[in-house]
Amino acid sequence: MAKNKSPDGAGPSQRQLRVGELIRRTLSEVLARGDVHDPDLNRMSITVGEVRTSPDLRIATAYVLPLGGEGKDEVLKLLARNKGELRHVVGKKLALKFAPDLRFQLDQTFDQMDDTRRMLAQDAVRRDTDT
Repeated sequence: MAKNKSPDGAGPSQRQLRVGELIRRTLSEVLARGDVHDPDLNRMSITVGEVRTSPDLRIATAYVLPLGGEGKDEVLKLLARNKGELRHVVGKKLALKFAPDLRFQLDQTFDQMDDTRRMLAQDAVRRDTDT
């Protein structure tokens, strides 16, 4: 039986998840230790919440957020400016056949959690969920 190749499939494969997590850990470690040769980037504390990889593992999208949420646009610019060096470090540490092209996006997870909490705190919603 053929595998489902539709883009609406069951989600990422185990390999995608495993490699994404390895890249996330590596990026977090590199950014925390300040291994990048950019003093502006080394001054910032950046959280790497998740890394999603393409099915062929050639593109990795890292969802990042500066500590405290201040300077979001600046973080994206600094990471984009140092993308080549970060890609080299990730490829070297993980010993992958191809170092993935790194892309950076802001992590919206915390904003979504706040919105959900606000919604659940509304009187109409609380009245519906009380049993």
